[in-house]
Amino acid sequence: MYEIGHFIGGKRVAGKSGREANVFNPATGEVQATVALADANELNAAIENAKAAQPAWGATNPQKRARVLMKFVDLLHRDMDKLAEALSREHGKTLPDAKGDVIRGLEVAEFCIGAPHLLKGEFTEGAGPGIDIHSVRQPLGVVAGITPFNFPAMIPMWKFCPAIAAGNAFILKPSERDPSVPMMLAELMLEAGLPAGILNVVNGDKEAVDGILDHPDIQAVGFVGSTAIAEYVYSRGCANGKRVQCFGGAKNHMLIMPDADLDQAVDALIGAGYGAAGERCMAVSVAVPVGEETANRLMDKLIPRVENLKIAPYTAGDDADFGPLVTKDAHARVKGYVDKGIEEGAKLVVDGRDFSMQGYENGYFIGGCLFDNVTRDMSIYKEEIFGPVLSVVRAKTYEEGLDLAMSHEYGNGVAIFTRDGDAARDFAARINIGMVGINVPIPVPLAYYTFGGWKRSGFGDLNQHGPDAFRFYTRTKTITSRWPSGIKDGAEFVIPTMS
Repeated sequence: MYEIGHFIGGKRVAGKSGREANVFNPATGEVQATVALADANELNAAIENAKAAQPAWGATNPQKRARVLMKFVDLLHRDMDKLAEALSREHGKTLPDAKGDVIRGLEVAEFCIGAPHLLKGEFTEGAGPGIDIHSVRQPLGVVAGITPFNFPAMIPMWKFCPAIAAGNAFILKPSERDPSVPMMLAELMLEAGLPAGILNVVNGDKEAVDGILDHPDIQAVGFVGSTAIAEYVYSRGCANGKRVQCFGGAKNHMLIMPDADLDQAVDALIGAGYGAAGERCMAVSVAVPVGEETANRLMDKLIPRVENLKIAPYTAGDDADFGPLVTKDAHARVKGYVDKGIEEGAKLVVDGRDFSMQGYENGYFIGGCLFDNVTRDMSIYKEEIFGPVLSVVRAKTYEEGLDLAMSHEYGNGVAIFTRDGDAARDFAARINIGMVGINVPIPVPLAYYTFGGWKRSGFGDLNQHGPDAFRFYTRTKTITSRWPSGIKDGAEFVIPTMS
């Protein structure tokens, strides 16, 4: 049993609010830790530390800031196993998947080492008679990130690495379900040379979230989570005059064309649909085979693969395909969706609800579930389940399959599996979804592109990581200058022009 407080002013501090939450071991159902839940005083302490530290950090040249991230990347490599073990212990995902979580965050830190280039402004000499114009990108000040349980390493790094590289101070409010890794990341940033107060971790619940959204000294907020909460964070943050980016739920479709390599498509569906127990916003949760023959052949190959998924605690290492769900509530919610799918008339061809593992009977495990003959009016099709449940929706034609993805309220990710270049190009051009895979099931862009969904999967004008992150965490100042030499006397009463 261990206790987790906060990271404020460059050190771990105990919670003082008198409120705390339990952190469970998803494999056993046992309480393994408690995490402090911050009140307004603790949040204010973090913000005051950030405010005090930020001016000097913002004035530090970008090259020196980049060197901190260089060292941070080295430390992530050094502590990879330690970070992955802590992540798996609290989240439940397998160790290889946990390392992937860390690595995808590390890659954003590597991209942010290019801050000196990414922060360059523009310059025009002789824009008018004796006039030069240049622009600079400057930090916002104190900014914040509210991050989810499903990627406790990756998404915090997606937020704080570009913000800090751009010269801001950062308040991180991670998920209270698996809080250890964000605290460890803050310690590594300090070891890498980051000044105390630039990165603060405040653990908490809705009280901390509302405090961040309402605090006048926080200039921008980034959020990842469910759509309902994303809308809440976006509307409340914007109403308080903050710059806000929010990313919500998803229902990611994968079209399988008649000419697709079905073995490749099945491999893709197994990994993208069931990896991390389906607790990914980029998980494929809807398979759309085009044509009855394609659907029948796909099901023949898919059913035995789902039936033979290996489910185990993270301590099983490489022998597990996925582990338990994160909490008891998540387990009950996913089982409830499966029950509802049956009630609404879908055909449950693989039922994982009664999966149990000897020695881990109280863990939050559920086996892979596979539905066939799902229709667009069913809850399991319309709503995000966030569990190891794949729905097969049969489409008669390509156009019908395309319309399924385009008509859905979510627009995070989508994929098509085909050998036909014309179909792939048409699909990529027409689809109204933010991230598209062509024979790639989880089209998460690499760190030097941006990540973001459309429709009700994303709120705000700028995406995560890539160049958009530096635009989000900075504002542009444009300076127009003219020097006295050669300037005629007299006032000018008209707006300046190029003439």
